[in-house]
Amino acid sequence: MKTLLEVSGVTVSFDGFRAINNLSFQIGSAEMRAVIGPNGAGKTTFMDIVTGKTKPDEGHILWGDKSISLIGMSEARIAQAGIGRKFQKPTVFEDQTVQENLLLALRKDRSPLSVLLYRPNRRDLDRVTELAQQIGLPDQLLRAAGELSHGQKQWLEIGMLLAQDPQLLLVDEPAAGMTLAEREKTTTILAQAAKTRAVVVVEHDMEFVRRLDCKVTVLHEGAVLAEGSLDHVTKNQDVIDVYLGR
Repeated sequence: MKTLLEVSGVTVSFDGFRAINNLSFQIGSAEMRAVIGPNGAGKTTFMDIVTGKTKPDEGHILWGDKSISLIGMSEARIAQAGIGRKFQKPTVFEDQTVQENLLLALRKDRSPLSVLLYRPNRRDLDRVTELAQQIGLPDQLLRAAGELSHGQKQWLEIGMLLAQDPQLLLVDEPAAGMTLAEREKTTTILAQAAKTRAVVVVEHDMEFVRRLDCKVTVLHEGAVLAEGSLDHVTKNQDVIDVYLGR
């Protein structure tokens, strides 16, 4: 599998604390990956450096077929290059309908005038219907997003990211606060997305990670501690010690 994202030798310090410590990490072009680790392991900082929110002190972050360096690129440029990020708390436009939220998210010319004059065409509407099917909300298109359940809002936000057609989707704790049925459906949505792009899920919930059935990267003190299937990494003595605090 072709490498889509390569992080090598990256270090980030905040006031002398090394949040990321010589981190090296690779992900392929159509792959699901779970990133786990105890609190303070560097999971959020890892997403921050990939999306340009935090600049590393040293190391390389190479992206795509042409191995472009992401370091020094703005968050907006990185998003345009094909990296989408979903934060833990869903951010949808509560007063707009599900359909309007998805239409707003489609990749379009975003100049102020074009936004004001925008009228969806048949292709846009068909794409939104297709996205709604993908995220399990085809019968909710005309509902205000604010009326959706917590789980449905999470799916809508995933749909809004998919509308931008990213090559890499970074998803932060998607299972938090969901019912069992919602979590199962979330697994299905993410697994479907990972057939055509890379999906990296940062998650605390081991049962959810097990359902994803993918390669797992364990972070500890800002570096990769172990990598492999969930069964493989949970049998690793170093991982056991870190998680059980021995």
